[in-house]
Amino acid sequence: MEKAFKNKPLYCQLIDLLKEKIEVSMIAHDKIPSERELTKQYGVSRTTVRLALKELENIGYIYRCHGKGTFVSGLKKDVDLGGSYSFTQQMKSLGRNPETRVLVFENIKADKFISQHLNILLGEKVFKLTRLRIADSEPLMIEDTYLPVKFFLNLNSQLLRKKPLYDLFLEDFNQVIRLADEEFYASLASKDDAKQLMIPKGSPVLHLVRQTYNTKNEIIEFTLSVARADQFHYQIRHIRNS
Repeated sequence: MEKAFKNKPLYCQLIDLLKEKIEVSMIAHDKIPSERELTKQYGVSRTTVRLALKELENIGYIYRCHGKGTFVSGLKKDVDLGGSYSFTQQMKSLGRNPETRVLVFENIKADKFISQHLNILLGEKVFKLTRLRIADSEPLMIEDTYLPVKFFLNLNSQLLRKKPLYDLFLEDFNQVIRLADEEFYASLASKDDAKQLMIPKGSPVLHLVRQTYNTKNEIIEFTLSVARADQFHYQIRHIRNS
């Protein structure tokens, strides 16, 4: 270990060295050497290595894939999922170039699951659209969105490619968003999602479930999203009322 770090605990010294290596000479999804290899390389115990890796995982520098190893996260491109429900606006605010590819656009009948989440009748007509959300040519999120046809009668694929969805809501269909409820949970990428997001199957992902309400308290959107966990983080502030 370097002398500049001699007053720090060994695992903290190792954290600093690994952080520097990741930031200077590695990119997202590069594989981190195994615990045994790091033990030999830095001349420290397996316990020290495990403590360092655990802390690097906690602060978002690395992620683990069960049975495959430990990999570098996309640190410099993290996106806060709290405080903004527009992917396009969020990307632009970060100086990134957003792109949305419409993979599927179809008119379907709502099954029990969709009708419950849109608060509509079973069998009612719904637009389903599947979109791949991209920033700087890098796939970040895959979304399945369901919209009641009765609120968006003239919606078509050309309009969807013309402007962001929430701009369409307001400018073309006079649907003003009052609020959006979202749930988040962690999982591992399925084969299909991994292929679309260009990540290994089983990589960590975030699932987002969103219901969007208009000013009449009607649900106008139900969206299921899968986002790359190495590219997103979720932050929320809790305030205690006196």
